[in-house]
Amino acid sequence: MHYPTYRPRRLRKNEKLRSMMRETALSPDCLVYPVFVKEMSEREVPIDAMPGISQFSVDGVLGEIDKVLEAGVPAVLIFGIPEKKDEAGSGAYDKNGVVQQAVRAIKGRFGGDILVITDVCMCEYTSHGHCGIVKNGYVDNDETLKLLAKSALTHVMAGADMVAPSDMMDGRVRAIREMLDLHGDYSVPVMSYAAKYASCLYGPFREAAESAPQFGDRRSYQMDPPNGREAMREIALDIEEGADIVMVKPALFYLDVVRQAKTEFNIPLAAYSVSGEYSMIKLAAGKGWLDLKRAVIESTTSIRRAGADIVITYFAKEIGTWAKEHTL
Repeated sequence: MHYPTYRPRRLRKNEKLRSMMRETALSPDCLVYPVFVKEMSEREVPIDAMPGISQFSVDGVLGEIDKVLEAGVPAVLIFGIPEKKDEAGSGAYDKNGVVQQAVRAIKGRFGGDILVITDVCMCEYTSHGHCGIVKNGYVDNDETLKLLAKSALTHVMAGADMVAPSDMMDGRVRAIREMLDLHGDYSVPVMSYAAKYASCLYGPFREAAESAPQFGDRRSYQMDPPNGREAMREIALDIEEGADIVMVKPALFYLDVVRQAKTEFNIPLAAYSVSGEYSMIKLAAGKGWLDLKRAVIESTTSIRRAGADIVITYFAKEIGTWAKEHTL
């Protein structure tokens, strides 16, 4: 096929043709909206580093879920911020912890209308800000597994539809799967943060979740950004341990990893468009340097095009609204 016989522009000359030829679909059905729930007296507190995103109280989050459903977004990912933290992160597995309260409130109000996924980690609950139990300045992998499994179980007992371990401890998928199965929760899926990189893009999230480490960093357990082949090993391990969905995080800086994972593994794949990606687009659009809608749609479509079946994004409500207006 050569010019002038073949002219690709023939199929681009109007929107109806372009729509018909479009290879990648973007729909609210594939989106998950992250939500921050905090033990506090205020119903809503805006997050400075993430314009348009807020922390909500357990009562306040119900109004946010109304907006999520109005936008046609089917799922939320819940992060919790407790009033008090300690070295053992006890709020993470407290049956009356903030996430557990939020899940009960959301499911009590909305039932099956919303899919509630819970983040399973320790960093928001520990006084030192690390994702597990610290011994001699180092996160103890195997001791942390017990608490992660306990946390996941309390989330499911509260009504969570799915749990999503984000800690990057070795073996945590197996520990959680075994704990849930032991208690008869065979039907609850595990979405594993399988390839979670030690990225610079988490800064705004750490303000939102109040989870910055108080010493050192997380590079001894999160993945080293230059490594791609290692991500495939991490994903394979999580699949062997029982993950139902695997995730790459962040999304936009790691589209090559998303594509490779989609090619190598026949399992549902999620990608998390993280806080730094959100804030960069939001702030650039606020300066007039980008068109917000076009930037959001183009960037999210690129994640889908790379191979993600599910996109976790702070822009989910906007995308859902644009889809309802038929302006995607």
